[in-house]
Amino acid sequence: MFEPYLLPEVPVTSVTEWIAIGGGKGLARALDIGPVATIDQVVASGLRGRGGAGFPVGLKWRSLRETAAGGTSFVVCNASEGEPGTFKDRTLLRRNAYQLIEGVAIATFAIGADSAFIGLKAKYTEEHENLGRALAEMEAAGLTAGIPITIVPGPDSYLFGEETALLQAIQGEPAAPRLFPPYIQGVFASTPNIDWSAMPRATGDPQLSDPAPTLVNNVESLSTAAHVMAKGADWFRSMGTEATPGHGICTIVGDTVKAGVAEIEMGTPLGEIIDRLGGGMPEGRRIKAILSGISNPVMTEEFLDVPLCFDAFRARGSGIGSCGFIVYDDTTDAVEIGYTCSHWLSVESCGQCNGCKVGTMGVTALLKKIMVGEGEYRDIADIGARIMKLTDANRCFLPEQDQIVVSSLLRTFPQDFLDAVDGKPVNIRDVMPPKLVDIADGKMILDEHWRLKQENWAYSDIGTATGVYRTE
Repeated sequence: MFEPYLLPEVPVTSVTEWIAIGGGKGLARALDIGPVATIDQVVASGLRGRGGAGFPVGLKWRSLRETAAGGTSFVVCNASEGEPGTFKDRTLLRRNAYQLIEGVAIATFAIGADSAFIGLKAKYTEEHENLGRALAEMEAAGLTAGIPITIVPGPDSYLFGEETALLQAIQGEPAAPRLFPPYIQGVFASTPNIDWSAMPRATGDPQLSDPAPTLVNNVESLSTAAHVMAKGADWFRSMGTEATPGHGICTIVGDTVKAGVAEIEMGTPLGEIIDRLGGGMPEGRRIKAILSGISNPVMTEEFLDVPLCFDAFRARGSGIGSCGFIVYDDTTDAVEIGYTCSHWLSVESCGQCNGCKVGTMGVTALLKKIMVGEGEYRDIADIGARIMKLTDANRCFLPEQDQIVVSSLLRTFPQDFLDAVDGKPVNIRDVMPPKLVDIADGKMILDEHWRLKQENWAYSDIGTATGVYRTE
């Protein structure tokens, strides 16, 4: 029988309610068995990161503890959630923010870190209120092990969710990616290097460097860790698949009958998830394309039987990402999907890397040219050539996303592009990347203001931005 543990049917609104359903047991067990055994337990559970990459959480903790070796280290929870089509972390924070605080405390204790930070977009007011209340109550109840945990409000930018840009924002700097990953150069690191984001080192300090390696985990990953510690690795492995055990929080939006977000057992076929959360497709319509956020190759109906599992999706040529699935029906043209995704990425690129910012803008312009009926055969070839150079000296994954998504659309739906340059009008539906404000009563509520955001990070109704990178 399926029993949700991340998203209770009735929201948990007090620490008393959290304790009544088992809250605090995970931290208590960690403190009892010690940091090394705690990490061993998370490793044994097979928990994989729910932020997109699916890297084993326990191995990440173990590596960070060994890298820090008793020196300065931190834990950062990535609660920015800006991936189009995804609404899982905000749902979790609305239903039970207490489990996240406990998971953060467990991770900080396990790796021997000094303190922890939770980066959350400032505009997520309900989530901030829930998280702030949960933190205060957990601290008062002694359920944070005395670990300092700070909630850091951040900008409404896509790259606030990139782990090194998140560290920048926590330091009070623009949310623009660094060269080095968090385990090499963490938050408030003073390591001398060629990256511009190292913190100044005090004159005469005998410590030549302090890399401050930092563990960065997603909201769902840390929340799940609290349950793993409370109920054990065997309990967790009794659900899901061998490669991806446990549950996941999935989002379905797009052309389905309705939008939905819910906790799902890993291993459930994608088609079943679309039917259960999205109500299937409207009468007379079929699925044409499915995107997992804007970071994996496009999927078709052939993926409906694939179980929700990192390895199973990769074996079929795509990925589950953060389990936010955007469904397009058969009235949608692949040219418009490509333009929509590339435009999103070109606007959200921070501009530090010329290959990324200029490249994504160039690909977007060519896709728009084809979409409006002004394209030529050479434009398709030009897109292919430009895609290959998007990642020249790139700092983060964003230009790779443009490579992955656009190239997969060209491979999967070549006829759509050929028809468009042959003069067949594209059925322009004016779709936009589903930057979600909410999912309520089966409907997705989109941030329509994003349509006015431009490549210089300004909004056309506000005026031209100044500075290196506009964060609002």
